[in-house]
Amino acid sequence: MEKEGKYGRRQRDARGFSLIEILIVICVMLTILSMSVLLLGTGLQDSHVRQAFDTTLSQIRIARERSIEERKQYILCFGLTTPTGAATPLGAPTAQSIQLFRWDAGTALAAAVQVSNLQLPTDVQFQTIAGIPTGPGAVPDGFGTGVVALDFDQGVVGGNKQQIMFLPYGSARDTNLNLNSGILYLAKNNNLMSSHAVTLFGASGRSRGWALIKTGAVYSWNEQ
Repeated sequence: MEKEGKYGRRQRDARGFSLIEILIVICVMLTILSMSVLLLGTGLQDSHVRQAFDTTLSQIRIARERSIEERKQYILCFGLTTPTGAATPLGAPTAQSIQLFRWDAGTALAAAVQVSNLQLPTDVQFQTIAGIPTGPGAVPDGFGTGVVALDFDQGVVGGNKQQIMFLPYGSARDTNLNLNSGILYLAKNNNLMSSHAVTLFGASGRSRGWALIKTGAVYSWNEQ
C-alpha cells in the first residue's frame, strides 16, 4: 500500500520478508555452497595429480643434472626399491616413494648415500588404470605395453624396472651399466583421466612428460 509523503511523493509501506522468501534464499545459498565444495574438491584432486607428475619429472631431471655437475653417479628409485643394502636414514621407502641416492664409482651398492626421499600425495599412486592406450604404437615413445606402472630397463633381461642410474656424461643406465630406457605411470585410484606418464631415453638421459587426453571416444597421450 502506498501513501502520500510530506512533499507529495508516494512512499511504500515497509514490510518484512515472508517465511517462504527466507527459505528460498537459504536453499539458493546451500545450492551454491554445495557446488563450490564439489568444485573445490575436484580442483584439489587435480592439483594432487599434477603435483605428483611435476615432482616425478623434476626429480628425474634433477638427478641427471646433479650427476653431470658433480661428476657422481646418482640412482633414482621409485616405490619400494633401493640400491641393494643401502641405508635409508631419511626414511624407509613406501609404494609412493621417490628416493635419490649418490653412489661413488668403484664402491659397493650398500655404500650409496640417500640424499632425498619424497612421497607422492596420498591419493596418487604409481599405477596404470584400465582403459589407457596399450600395445605397440599406442604407448608413449613406444616403451612397454602400458600394463606395468614402473617399467624401466626396457629390453634388459632381469633388469630392475623401478630404478635408474645417471652417469656423469648424462646417460641413464642400470647399476650393471646397461642402457636404461623406460616409462612410468601415475594416477589416482579408479580415475582414468588422471593418468600421466614419464618416459626416459637411456642413451641421452632425456625425459618427457605425458598426460592422457580424450578426443571423442579415443584416448591418447599428449606431451606436456
